[in-house]
Parts: sequence; structure tokens; C-alpha cells
Amino acid sequence: MAATPRKLSAPTLLAALILACAICLPGAARAAAAPGATPAPGAGEAPAPAPPPAPSAVPVELRINPLAPGHPVPARFLGLSFEAQAIDQLGALGAHGDLVRLLRSLGPGLLRLGGITADQNIGWSDSVTARPAWATSVIGPAQMRAIGALARRSGWQVLLTVGMAHYEPQSAAREVAAARAALGRNLFAVEIGNEPDAFGRHGFRALPWGAQQFEEQVTSYRDAITALTPGVAIVGPDVSGSGAFPEWGFAEALTQAPVLLTGHHYPLGCTHVPAPSIELLLSPPIRGLEARSLETYLSISRARNIPFRMDETNSVSCGGVPGVSNTYASALWAAAYIGQNMAAGTVGVNLQGNPTNCAGYTPLCAPDPAALAAGQMRAQPDWYALLLTRSLIGYRPLPTTITAAVAPNLVAYGFDGPAHTRKLLLVDEEAPGSLPLALRVPVGAGLGAARVLRLTGPSLGATDGVRLAGHAVAANGKWLAPLRAEHATVRNGLMTLSLKPASAALVTIVPAKKKAHRRGARRGH
Repeated sequence: MAATPRKLSAPTLLAALILACAICLPGAARAAAAPGATPAPGAGEAPAPAPPPAPSAVPVELRINPLAPGHPVPARFLGLSFEAQAIDQLGALGAHGDLVRLLRSLGPGLLRLGGITADQNIGWSDSVTARPAWATSVIGPAQMRAIGALARRSGWQVLLTVGMAHYEPQSAAREVAAARAALGRNLFAVEIGNEPDAFGRHGFRALPWGAQQFEEQVTSYRDAITALTPGVAIVGPDVSGSGAFPEWGFAEALTQAPVLLTGHHYPLGCTHVPAPSIELLLSPPIRGLEARSLETYLSISRARNIPFRMDETNSVSCGGVPGVSNTYASALWAAAYIGQNMAAGTVGVNLQGNPTNCAGYTPLCAPDPAALAAGQMRAQPDWYALLLTRSLIGYRPLPTTITAAVAPNLVAYGFDGPAHTRKLLLVDEEAPGSLPLALRVPVGAGLGAARVLRLTGPSLGATDGVRLAGHAVAANGKWLAPLRAEHATVRNGLMTLSLKPASAALVTIVPAKKKAHRRGARRGH
């Protein structure tokens, strides 16, 4: 229904007519202001102030406390995790193609081989071990030798998971013996079972099934392993999430004294309600839950004085969700989560992947069977998060605080390095179209130059076009830094930097160069 027109009162109508005349006769206003003329009503009043201009950036101050450094980020902090069903493929990729070059580009790392297929699908078979009836596929000494060659060529070590869902300690012991023979010192450790806290739910153990029963069976496995291969390091319990860790992690630490405690983390589940999305993945509530999850893991780690490694993690469980796990948003999440683990004090993160599924979560994959056969691996968005954070190895995390009028969706971690160098990892998880951040960072008078390495993408949902310092990983696996680095402004001990929404940056701040004195210059000149 049409709205009823509002009636104008007589005074309002008269004022409107006067205003119309003034507009039609522009000289009238000038005549009224001429000397000797009678001022028009209101002509002497000051004009109304203009509205303040809209802000062009959100001011944010970051403060880094250099007086409370954490432990240095250890070597081999960065790692990858693949299912046991990918062992055959990975071994072949180690002999030809791009995988070795890609692994070397990150520096020494840790390759975990296991996952749910180690328990449910992949059996061990050798000259004295028959193929298990339950296995959909098997691996044997030849596959271990291929993995050994991959480790030697790449400089990476291997964390091997042996299956436990099907109780076969003697078969597991033969697998470990073959792994030690093939890998030598590159066999970092062995993990017994994948997500054993879920064995009861998945029908592999009778209920009730708890940590005590698990540790009794782990001891049987260890005895069999030690009989064939003394001195192999053990890690565990490799639980499905931090909720199980207070029981299972404590029992593992007390009973087995492993060299590392291990567990998994996925911020979103494949059956999550609401459904997994980019907005949810990058939301502050998810980051808060991740902080609490890490603290649960690390509280047991600190209490038992055993380091903790997040040996399987990525964006969404069950292989990931297309449109979330394979996007630029996942790279931002991964960069922030790696930094969060470094700052919290874990000793490593293994990003889970699948070399044949580019639509799910994976740092590396072959886009088709022909590429896989040729060894042509493609760097996915997650890979760029690993490249961005690789130079933080050896640096000590520093407490970092964020101050702003309205809390931004910003992740910031400071690090202290050799020769008084400092690094700052920044991830702005605000959606594109938001205002950029105008960062002010007091760095002290001794620091005078700052280089910036930016992680960018066309959109949060982009599956291609991710860049580090404007450069992509080449088809042969190489990434080359630009010849001319971007620099941030540092003046009088204060660094200023603009950070766009939906982007990340690693800033390296170095000491100021001392001015050289001219030889023979007189004192005071």
C-alpha cells in the first residue's frame, strides 16, 4: 500500500520558498554580505563543522617483551604427515620428481607415516610374515628401502606408526626391524597405534576400553620390538584430540616414558554443526579453543617433563572439505597455528596431507595420475605457510601483546634470534574489504631496519594464486625470494607497518648499522 503524503505546515512552506529564491538568485547572498548591507538572518553564524573523515586504517600497537624468552624452536619443528597407504607412492616419489627438492626447501624436517590406514588397511608382509586377511594392501622391506632413500636424499627423518587395531605385536616388530635396517639413524621413532582412544568406538576393542588396557598392550608391543631392534625410541599415545589426553597422555608418560608425547588436532570436524566454513575456520572463537586445547596437551607435557609434538593436524577432519581445506584461508590458518604452537612450546607440528587428493587438506599433491607418475607435485596453499615460518627455527618466542580500541582478528607472535635479530609473525584473519591495520611496534633504539615477507592470495576461497613475497612455488618445486626485499619503516625505535586484511607477514628486524667515521676526521666533526 502506498504511503500517505505528509502535509507541510505554512511556516515550513514559506521557508522552502525563501530557500528556493536564494538558490535561484546567487547574487542575493553576496549582496547581503556587502558592506553597509543589512545582514540576512543567520548570515553571521559559523558554518556547521564537517563530519570527521572515515578512518583509512585501524591503529594497533604490538608490544614484544624481550625479557621472557621461551625455549628455541627446535630443529625439525616443521613436518608432514601422510597415511600409511601413501608409503608406496612416497617411496617412488623419492626416486624421481620434485618431492626431494620440496622437502629440502623447508630444511630438515620430520615425516610421519601412519594415520588411520596404518591400523585399518595397511598390513606388513615379508618372507616370514603372511599377508593379513584384513589388509586391503601391504607394505614390505622394498617400500621401507624406498622410504630410506627418500630420507637420505631429503635430509628428513621418519616417524613410523605401526598398526595396533589388529593386535599383531610380532608383525609390528618385524616392520620396525625392517625400518631400522632401511633408515638407520633417519628412523626418528616409532608410534604404536593411531588414535587408540577411538578403538572401542570403532569396534576394534571391547568396551570398556581405556588407557590402562592400551598401555598393557603397548608394553607387549615394546617387548617384541626391543627383542628384534633394541634401542628404538617410542612416542605416543597419538590420541585423537586433547579431550582424551589427561587420561591417555598421563598413562603413556607414566608407563612408557616416551621420548615425545603426541596427539592430533583438527579445529573443525567433517560432521561439524554448523558445517565447516572459511569464516568459522578463521574465527576468534576457534583460535581460543585451540589455545585451550594446546594448554591441555602441554600441561601433561610440563608435569611429566616430556616434550609434546602435534604430529597430525590440519583444517577439517576426514580428509578435509573442498572449498575450505584447499584454499588460501587454510594457509592463513596454518601459518597462525604453526606460530601458536611455537609460542606455546610444542616441539613440532606435522601438517596432514594426501599426495593424490588436491581437493582436501594437503600441503603437496599431484593433480592427476599422470603428474603422480612423473613425480610432479604441486604446492598447495598450506605449503606456503610452511615456507613462511621456516626461518623461525632456532628463534625463541617472546610474549607479545596486542592493543587496539577494538580487538582485531589478528595473530601476532614475536621471536628473538641470534645477533640481536627479532622476528614478528603476523596473520590478519579479517575478511577482505575490512580496513587494513596500521601497526606500531616499539622495537628499541638498537634495531634499525626491517624486512617484510608477505603471504597473499586473490581471495580467501582461492585455490590458486597464493604468493609469498609476490612469488609462487615453481613447477619444479623451487621458491625464490625476490632480489629486492620489502622494508618496513623503523625510526627512533618504533616500527610502523600496514597489514592488509586476509594476509600474513613475517617481519625480520635487524640491528641498526653503525655509522662509519671518516679517517682523520677531527673530533666533534
